[in-house]
Amino acid sequence: MNKWLTLLAFGISYSAQAEALKTTTVAYREVEATYDSLATAEAERQSTVSAQVTGRIVEINFRVGDSVQKGQVIMRIDPSVANQDVAGMQARVHEAQVQLENAQKQYNRLKDLFKQQYVSQSQLDKAEADFKSVQAQVNTLKAGLGQSATQRNFATITAPYSGVMSELHVEVGEMAVAGKALATGYDPSNLRVTAKVPQSYIDAVRLNQKAYIEITGQREWLATNGMTILPSADPRTHSTDIRLRLPVNSKLVPNQLAQAHFVTGIERRLVVPASSILRRSELTAVYVIPANNQAQLRQIRIGKTLANGWVEVLAGVNNGERIALEPIAAGLGK
Repeated sequence: MNKWLTLLAFGISYSAQAEALKTTTVAYREVEATYDSLATAEAERQSTVSAQVTGRIVEINFRVGDSVQKGQVIMRIDPSVANQDVAGMQARVHEAQVQLENAQKQYNRLKDLFKQQYVSQSQLDKAEADFKSVQAQVNTLKAGLGQSATQRNFATITAPYSGVMSELHVEVGEMAVAGKALATGYDPSNLRVTAKVPQSYIDAVRLNQKAYIEITGQREWLATNGMTILPSADPRTHSTDIRLRLPVNSKLVPNQLAQAHFVTGIERRLVVPASSILRRSELTAVYVIPANNQAQLRQIRIGKTLANGWVEVLAGVNNGERIALEPIAAGLGK
């Protein structure tokens, strides 16, 4: 008697658990057809800062992987050579200004003498020419001084925009020369992926203007923030490059791979939710829930993974059958 009561209690408990399972119905649905292509992540804004002055690297404040805000000092170059250039130009400007004062005095003196007819017109013209020549020389040297001061400012390397440092090309103690690359960084808030689409699909992609990005390790596909179809094709493959803007939370970095899914239209397919599929090694299966609520594990053959969490089913279940949305919970109750 106790044995039968125990079995009855177990059956009631299991039946209640099976009924509590979340289920869905296998059905033909209108889903988005896609063309899938391998894509490479790129930074829309990536820069390499280079030296504009000569000097030894004396300070590096950021390393690869560090976040840098716009205007922050990335590194400093020894400004000694630049300081000497500025000092030399200041001395030359001072010397020229003294000569300008003397030339102006001489010119003013000859103008007074000319009025009194003590000097000739040619002597006055020469004094005026000498004064204007020295004046032009002063202006030229002042421009050179400003240029030297600007060059001295280039000894401090600052970030042109906020971003992440991806490469460091020098170390403290190395010599920097004009044109030498110092550091590379990119803006992680402006990323995109580029994929190729063959000529046979490009019209459908252009018509629908919609795509998803699948990133390894992330279950949900990401909707793109924009699409740019380049106005040219590869002469060998006749495929066209398409750029897709990534959302800020994509967590991709430049040169990583992703899968681009370009929407080409709508089609009718037998599908199940991706969450209902149990994957164990080579086994791909779902838990079918028949009329008696006794969950049964059934192997299936799947086709394409589709947008919005659907997976195409090629064999193993039929239209109208009920399956568990949570296969692990269904297996624990079995």
